[in-house]
Amino acid sequence: MDIKETIQKRYACRSYKNIPVPEDKIKSILEAARLAPSASNRQPYKFIIVKDKNTREKLAEAADGQNFIASAPIIIVGVSLEPERVMGSDVPTYAVDLAIAMEHIALQATAEGLGTCWIGAFSQQEVKDLLEIPEQYKVVALMPLGYPADSPKQKIRKDLKELVSYEKFK
Repeated sequence: MDIKETIQKRYACRSYKNIPVPEDKIKSILEAARLAPSASNRQPYKFIIVKDKNTREKLAEAADGQNFIASAPIIIVGVSLEPERVMGSDVPTYAVDLAIAMEHIALQATAEGLGTCWIGAFSQQEVKDLLEIPEQYKVVALMPLGYPADSPKQKIRKDLKELVSYEKFK
């Protein structure tokens, strides 16, 4: 699958088959995250791979009760190790670095025939407590991962004319 096809096929999967993900696919997906660029190439993050059913259920509860999350055989938790760092542009580095790495995960998962879904609605403290994440770090996203049990709906996207201007903001 080429990159354009992968991008077109990626969607927010909200239903997963009860089939384990082979270890070689997990490693391929994590390797894609490892290769992601980051500010100053610091890679100031850690990924927690959660397979335990009980822990996945508790993460779903901590994610505003989004129970579909627990149906995925794996939840990848992206954690920033430098949440206070800010780029010269006054943008938090962690948000950009982890967004790039997590989307590398989502795209590689799609290429591997798997589904993912970005989860940003969750209790920071509950997830930290559950996964024993030190207080100085910040959980940025949860990403369930598994074989899709649903099908993508038609994507509705704005026309490029609404998103792009040339030379000046218009």
